[in-house]
Amino acid sequence: MTLRRLTSSCCAVMATALTLSAASAWAQSATTTDFTLSSGTPRTPEQEAVRFDAANLAFDIKPDTKTVQAHARLDFTATAPVASIVLELDTRFSIDGIQVGDQSIDNWTNPEGRLTIPLPESLDAGESVIVNIAYGGSPHPAKRAPWDGGWVWSESGGKPWIATAVQGEGCDLIWPCIDHPMGEPARVDMHITVPKGLSAPANGRLINKTEHGDGSTTWHWSTRDPDTYAITLNVGPYQELSGQYQSRYGNNIPLNFWALNTVPPEKAQGLFDQLPSMLAFFEEWVGPYPFADEKLGVVETPHLGMEHQTINAYGNGYKLDGKGYDWLLQHELAHEWFGNQLTNVSWDDMWLHEGFGTYMQPLYAYWLNGERAMQAELETMRRTLANQHPMVSGEPQAAGTVYKAATGPALDLYYKGALIAHTLRLYIGDEAFKQSLRRLVYDRAAPQPGNFKPVYRTTADYIAIVNDITGKDMGWFFEAYLYHAALPDLVMTRLGDQVRLTWQTGSDQPFNMPVDVEIDGVTRTLEMQDGTVVFGAAENAHIILDPKSKVLRRLPYIEEWKATAR
Repeated sequence: MTLRRLTSSCCAVMATALTLSAASAWAQSATTTDFTLSSGTPRTPEQEAVRFDAANLAFDIKPDTKTVQAHARLDFTATAPVASIVLELDTRFSIDGIQVGDQSIDNWTNPEGRLTIPLPESLDAGESVIVNIAYGGSPHPAKRAPWDGGWVWSESGGKPWIATAVQGEGCDLIWPCIDHPMGEPARVDMHITVPKGLSAPANGRLINKTEHGDGSTTWHWSTRDPDTYAITLNVGPYQELSGQYQSRYGNNIPLNFWALNTVPPEKAQGLFDQLPSMLAFFEEWVGPYPFADEKLGVVETPHLGMEHQTINAYGNGYKLDGKGYDWLLQHELAHEWFGNQLTNVSWDDMWLHEGFGTYMQPLYAYWLNGERAMQAELETMRRTLANQHPMVSGEPQAAGTVYKAATGPALDLYYKGALIAHTLRLYIGDEAFKQSLRRLVYDRAAPQPGNFKPVYRTTADYIAIVNDITGKDMGWFFEAYLYHAALPDLVMTRLGDQVRLTWQTGSDQPFNMPVDVEIDGVTRTLEMQDGTVVFGAAENAHIILDPKSKVLRRLPYIEEWKATAR
C-alpha cells in the first residue's frame, strides 16, 4: 500500500511503495487476540538483542469509516547477533507490505499479534537495520477507556473526537512496537493527517503543520524516550491555550492545553491556570519537570484520563469536588515523573508508578490546604483496600495480571501504594523521603534540567535507595508491606496494669515500626524492638493506638464494615 499525502509533510521514506506479498494471507482478523490485549509479556530473545533507536510513524485517520492508514519506519541497532526483528501488532490491522532496507519481505508472520520479520542477513552486534511496515484497517475499539482501552471514536458538536488509550493493552493497538515497558524507542516522530477543521495534538514538540489541497492537515510531532503506552493519537475540534512556566530551576516550560471548542473559555482557562501551582509542588517534592525541552501538554478526551507523555489525557469534565484542585489533572501530571521519567522494568513494579503517583494527590492537598485536607483524602483511600494479593510478587508480570483484582493488586496499586508511601514518609522524615524520590526518579541526588535521562527502576532499586539514604536496613518494612497481602496487625493485650503491643505480619522478620499511643490524653511514642513492647497503664486507662493514623495497619472495624457492605 502506498500512503497518500505523506511526501512533503512527512519524510521521503514514508512515500515508499511497499510490495504486496503472499504473506497478506495473515492479514486482518475480526477480533483482537488475548495476547495483544495484554501488555508486558516477556520479551523474546530477538527483542532483547536490539536497541530501538527511532520510530517514524505516519497515520492517515478516517473518522467517517473509523479506519486508519499507517506507515512505520523503525530503526534498530543490534546489541547481540540477531536474525529476525520481532514486534507486536494487532492482527485486526492488515499488513500490506514490509521492507527491510530496500528488500521486500514476504515470509513475515503475525500469529496472535507477534510479528516476526526474518532479516535478509543476520546482524552482528553494532549493526543497524531499517524496517518499513505499511498497515491499516479498523483498529480495536475501546469498550470502556481507559480501563478497557483501545481507540475511542466519539463526536463533539457534530465533529469527530478521537483518542487512544492503551495502558493495559499496549502500544500494539496503534503501531508495530515492542510491547513491553523496556521497549521504549529513543525517538518517535508522528505525522498525523486529519480532516479539515480538526486538530491533532500529540507527544513532544510540534515540528510543523502541512496543509493539503483537500483541506486536510498533517501534524508532525517529535518526542524522545516515550514510555511505550504513552504514545497517543488525539483528534478533535480543539481550542488551544498556551503559556510558559518559569521553573525554580531557571528554565521555561511551554504549557499547552487543547480543550474542546464547545467548552466555555472560562472553564478551560480555569483548569489551565492550575498548572503552575502543580508544577511548583512537583518541583519542591520531586524535582525538575522531565520534559521541559518539549512541553507540558494536556488534551481533553472522551475518556477519563491517561498519562500520555507531554500530552496528558483529561476527561474529568472540569468538575469541582471540594478539594481545591482537579485531582485527575494532578494525578496524570504526576505520571510524568512516576511513569514516564521513571519507568517500571516489569509490570510487577507498577506500584512505583501508581502508588507514588497517587500519593501526590493527598500530599498536594496538604501543600495547598493543610493537614485536614490531606487526611480526608487518605481516609477515603484507606477504606478501599482489598489486601487480597501482594503488591509485588517478585516475578515478571503482564499488565493484565496486576490490574485485575482476581489475579493482582488492582486498585491497591494506587491506594495501598499511596498509604505505604505516607507511612514511609512519616517514618524516615520529609527530607529523606524527598531524597529517595529524587534518587528513584532521576538516579541522582541533585537533578538539574539537562543532567538526567529517563530511567528504568525495580522495587529492589527503591529499597536499596531508601537503605542508603537512611543508613538502615529497611527490608522489614518493604517485606511486610509489599510482598504480603495482609496488612501488619497491631495486637494489644491487657493484663492488669500491663499492656503488651505486638506486630503480626506475614513475614518471618520482626516488624520494628514504632507506634504512638495516647493514654488518657497523653501521647507517647513506643519503640517496637523485635516487634513487641510492654508498658504500664492503669486498668481503666483509655488507650488509643496510633491516634494520628501514621501507620498503615489492619483495622478490624473497616473489615467488619466492608463485610456487611457486600
